[in-house]
Amino acid sequence: MTAACLMNTYKPMALSFVRGEGARLWDDSGRQYLDAVAGVAVTNVGHSHPKIVTAISEQAGMLLHTSNHYRIDWQQKLAHRLTQLSGLEQVFFNNSGAEANETALKLARLYGWAKGIEHPLVMVMDNAFHGRTLGTLSASDNGAARLGYQPMSGEFVKVAFGDMAAVERATRLYGERIVAVLVEPIQGEGGVAVPPPGYLQALRAHCTHNAWLLMLDEIQTGIGRTGRWFAFQHEGIAPDVITLAKALGNGIPIGACLATAAVARLFTPGSHGSTFGGNPLACRVGCTVLDIVEEQGLLHNAAVQGARLLAGLRDALAGHPEVADVRGLGLMIGVELKRPVRDLCLIAAREYGLLINVTRGQTIRLLPPLIIDEADVDRIVAGVVGALGEWRSVEEHGPSGTPMR
Repeated sequence: MTAACLMNTYKPMALSFVRGEGARLWDDSGRQYLDAVAGVAVTNVGHSHPKIVTAISEQAGMLLHTSNHYRIDWQQKLAHRLTQLSGLEQVFFNNSGAEANETALKLARLYGWAKGIEHPLVMVMDNAFHGRTLGTLSASDNGAARLGYQPMSGEFVKVAFGDMAAVERATRLYGERIVAVLVEPIQGEGGVAVPPPGYLQALRAHCTHNAWLLMLDEIQTGIGRTGRWFAFQHEGIAPDVITLAKALGNGIPIGACLATAAVARLFTPGSHGSTFGGNPLACRVGCTVLDIVEEQGLLHNAAVQGARLLAGLRDALAGHPEVADVRGLGLMIGVELKRPVRDLCLIAAREYGLLINVTRGQTIRLLPPLIIDEADVDRIVAGVVGALGEWRSVEEHGPSGTPMR
């Protein structure tokens, strides 16, 4: 087989997986790996969970698609569950995180239109990532992803993440046009950036004072990743809009935009839609994912194992010459290095059977399934430390052990 028929948008490693179970994957030669990426925060309940397998196979044998011209019972069940868990009141389903964020941005536009603001602005953050559609890419801050797609939309005001003084300055400059803030509670693609305590509370108060919408992109942080159903729950606030995807389907494509009733009513029949969004298969799997998280106590496990992983990495990497910071919340951990790193993911997989991810060129991002145990945590720590050592040795001496010139 050849990859020549695929568009050149990825640089995949020379690894092909044929089977998964729990937190483990097996390649086409039969070698086992510990998955500390979870499909980039997707397979939170692990690979091939028997309840997910049953839900998919049963639903595939009954009904996959009818369109939203008819009532979809599984859609209504999942919407009810999500509103109960989040405190928000209505849901729109689509197929991905980018689509969920597009939905939120359309709500912000309608909100501004209803207020009589002709050219509304949405405040977004430096180093944010909200998707790859033209709209969500405009709201993001990734030079490589934006290259060649200019001009970007001008309906956004970017400020420093975690900095309320920057929010205040932008308010003085653009406040009459700003209608919403779109922010990740923790920036995932931006290097697992964790804001200071109280930041979301301060944003909530600021949005309320200015009659703006607070819209939270929980695509990576949602469905238990940080030890709560949603990351905003750590600060006890109530957002106006949240977006979900990734872990909600555990590998089946689904996205969701949740909003208060006051915001959701801005949509009317025909003002937004999706052909596949909220189909019976995706929504049944979504309900099953929520069941598993509850039944297996995975919120608690994410908090406990995440604390162990964070402490283990900080202890093992204390004073490491290549490590600038170790940070995170729950099972969303970043190890920031002092310089860009190449081939570290390959070294970790080849030498330690560990799947990791590097984002922004120099931050190791760890997003293991929420089902991992203490032994898995310790193996991740050992693998990261070992891979960094191997990488540094290669950088200094070359693959043969001879000093690099």
